[in-house]
Amino acid sequence: MDKLDAGTTQAVVDDVCEEPVNGPEGLYWDSVRWREAEEQVRRLRQRIFKASQEKDLKRVRNLQKLMLRNRANALVSMRRVTELNAGRATPGVDGRVVLTSQGKSRLVHMVQQSAPPRAWPVRRVYIPKANGKRRPLGIPVIVDRAFQAKTANALEPEWEARFEPRSYGFRPGRSCHDAIEAIFNTLSGRQVKRQWILDADLRAAFDQIDHEFLVGLLGSFPAVGMIREWLRAGVMENGEWAPSEAGTPQGGVISPLLLNVALHGMEEAAGVRQTKAAGRALTSAPGSPVLVRYADDYVAMCHSREEAEQVKEKLARWLEPRGLAFNEGKTRIVHVGDGFDFLGFTVRRYRQKLLITPSKDAVKRIRRRLSIEVSALNGANAEAVIGKLNPIIRGWAAYYRAAVSSRAYRVADHHVWLLLFKWAKRAHPTKPKRWIIDRYFGKFHPERQDRWVFGDRRTGAYLGKFAWTRIVRHVSVKGGASPDDPSLAQYWADRRRKKSKNFPLTKSTLRLLTMQKGRCTLCGDFLLHADHEPNSPQQWEQWLATTRKALQMQFIRRDGTSANGHGRSRLTHSRCHRNAGNPQ
Repeated sequence: MDKLDAGTTQAVVDDVCEEPVNGPEGLYWDSVRWREAEEQVRRLRQRIFKASQEKDLKRVRNLQKLMLRNRANALVSMRRVTELNAGRATPGVDGRVVLTSQGKSRLVHMVQQSAPPRAWPVRRVYIPKANGKRRPLGIPVIVDRAFQAKTANALEPEWEARFEPRSYGFRPGRSCHDAIEAIFNTLSGRQVKRQWILDADLRAAFDQIDHEFLVGLLGSFPAVGMIREWLRAGVMENGEWAPSEAGTPQGGVISPLLLNVALHGMEEAAGVRQTKAAGRALTSAPGSPVLVRYADDYVAMCHSREEAEQVKEKLARWLEPRGLAFNEGKTRIVHVGDGFDFLGFTVRRYRQKLLITPSKDAVKRIRRRLSIEVSALNGANAEAVIGKLNPIIRGWAAYYRAAVSSRAYRVADHHVWLLLFKWAKRAHPTKPKRWIIDRYFGKFHPERQDRWVFGDRRTGAYLGKFAWTRIVRHVSVKGGASPDDPSLAQYWADRRRKKSKNFPLTKSTLRLLTMQKGRCTLCGDFLLHADHEPNSPQQWEQWLATTRKALQMQFIRRDGTSANGHGRSRLTHSRCHRNAGNPQ
């Protein structure tokens, strides 16, 4: 992008962020009926899905055009990038975020009415990886994020009708645990035929996708020109602009969907064949390998080492025109008896039994993380320690609760006890051990007879334990089921209701969420949005911390009033509470 283009786009953004809208500022955004808007978008997505399923391309394109200019889609997309996304407060190269009702009202009008401005380059940032290296992320400006979310709502349902059944990464209603459960279902049992594993990883998949090949896959999609602009917008790093010759920025709203589009067809390329018996779900044909993919990580379960090598050769040829290749340092062929790691879990068969546990590296990482956090809290009080560590402990435990994790939980709890006792001794170097134990450890949990719980006697707050998390068997999503399929509406409603009972929240909050069916009692919209369940310990930690902050900051508030004046508990959005005219 040259300087004139950047200046033009900056003027458009300034226009949106500074000019007033008609009527009282902020009134429009705060009075939106979100349940109706979400329902409009859901119905349009379902119509696109059904048309794609029926291979009616003309109808698909007409519905996508309707979605792109739909006001409800603009509202829902704006809400996603300014309220629901974890990076809503992270600016792009323009340094701008939109967090106020007034700013959202102005920007949503632009997103719906005007053509998108020239795409901005993404801001390059780096986050640490598990192996000590750094992963590059590209952060688009807020305007591009809003347009990308709007475009994704038009593009995603078309491809949801096409995607393969064992593709789980970055798809609505699917998670890491679905991928792990699919592996368990294939490798468990007494007589397992597929015992050789191609454990594969792609080298820098987000950064290497061939632009022309990807755009060719999108065909006549109405917003393909916008997508091409975003792909070629370039990268800003340390004040220097660099062109983007390949790849889609890992950090863009639409990037995960584009990666899935580029990798669609991998099962067929690997030689996977599906069969369907009368009255039964689609299953893998006898003699066929089984491939489970989560974004750019995947495993192929084969009958022999030779078959695994053949699958690798087939996939290498299939990946080449897409600009992708194997990461040879992370790709290997192993026997299931030797075990392999996938998505932070270790999968290994011991004689007749398959066990899936937290990987050794995952346990080492959480112990190292806890050590660093506690060390940084030297000099802080017990309340600060509890507030910092609770989301970390609960997030890690929530991610691994579907595996055989009891031993890993005990190991982590013992490590936490040692760290906290050391922290307390450093805080009180002249006090005896018995005094320290009586001060910081006791039966703080009201429902547990555990006298070794770390807590703050002044406030009553206490630190949770890994072992308190109940092990829950995950029920995998069935076949190619998608939330956009109108024929499966009841299936997804039942699945969402059952999963909400296992959210790692307090019992009182879970009880209220269950009683209210997860919805605000005033507007009827969902209190917690979980279309994409957290898919790593870090995401669970962030989700828990955000939820706790929302309750404290009253984005979601517990309202203890009722019409007859008697107190009762309910959960409502604070904006609904304000609009209803209730006293604060």
